[in-house]
Amino acid sequence: MAGDQPSLVSLISDILEVPDVLFVVKSGAAVAEIRGDSLDVSYKNNWITVGDNNGPAHMHINMTGVSSVRFVQEEKPTRTSYSVQLTDDSGERILAAFFTKMYDSEMKLRPDRVGTYELLEKEWGNKMS
Repeated sequence: MAGDQPSLVSLISDILEVPDVLFVVKSGAAVAEIRGDSLDVSYKNNWITVGDNNGPAHMHINMTGVSSVRFVQEEKPTRTSYSVQLTDDSGERILAAFFTKMYDSEMKLRPDRVGTYELLEKEWGNKMS
């Protein structure tokens, strides 16, 4: 996986084109959440930057630490969560991109949102595993 940085940059770019995606980084006792709306992506020296270094929020992802990408649908008591997760060699999550607003006001899945997620999974799921 670490040798396939350009594909990972393209995947993250495609995710950033989807409205209402929440990027979540967990590290020990801290959690950072960044809305993906209108963020740019760049790549240099094995690092992906999401957002603008001079903006209110951005993140750097060291691609040499990413060993796999998983498309995850997790059943919760009242809903299913949809995400794309980058993991390290030990299977620990480095970064997750959660697809939010998957349900309407009556808690019914929105077919348009599910379709967008499934298209990304179809496009990238086999390439990135």
